[in-house]
Amino acid sequence: MVRSKIIRTGAIITGVAGVLVLSACGQGAPAASNAASTPSSETPSTSAATSASTSPSSGSSQPSSPPAQPVAEGHCKAADVKLSFGQGDAGAGTAYRPLVITNTSGHECTIQGFPGVSYVAGADGHQVGPAAARDGGAGGLVTLAKGQSATADVGFVQVRNYDEAVCKPTEVTGVRVYLPGETASNFVPSPGAGCAGEKIPGNQLTVKAVHKG
Repeated sequence: MVRSKIIRTGAIITGVAGVLVLSACGQGAPAASNAASTPSSETPSTSAATSASTSPSSGSSQPSSPPAQPVAEGHCKAADVKLSFGQGDAGAGTAYRPLVITNTSGHECTIQGFPGVSYVAGADGHQVGPAAARDGGAGGLVTLAKGQSATADVGFVQVRNYDEAVCKPTEVTGVRVYLPGETASNFVPSPGAGCAGEKIPGNQLTVKAVHKG
């Protein structure tokens, strides 16, 4: 009897050990499977990241700003011309004189619009009073070959007709002229008087657009 119990006990122990071994083997398989699947689950994201780094971004495909428009060349500059005043007419307290613009350069040039005109005085050529007000339309493009001239009519108000306290009459040596689109100026002698006051009624000077003539 004792030996039979021992044999049965040994069989039971052997069976339990076998179960434990199988259980241990069963638990190890999923662990191995998870470890193997980890790299495969990361591979797509790694590939996507690589693709994203080599593809142009939406920002890099934006078109660049359009280049600035080139400045038109060929317009008459201060150094290209000689300015003078022609004979004019007087009426209703204003004298109108043509500002003659002659192309003295060795090349053709163009001009369009209103010259800037203002009184100047003193050795330093400081401005006296407001600049000329524009009168009329801008006019068309004028082309001047070498030696040709264009004109712009300038109106000179008789400043002695203004209240002296408002006008502040000042002796002037002439006018400073800026051709349309030009930043350098020309001086045209024209001794007389201008208003140094800034709040005179009306305009002491007016100018029309350049026209051929």
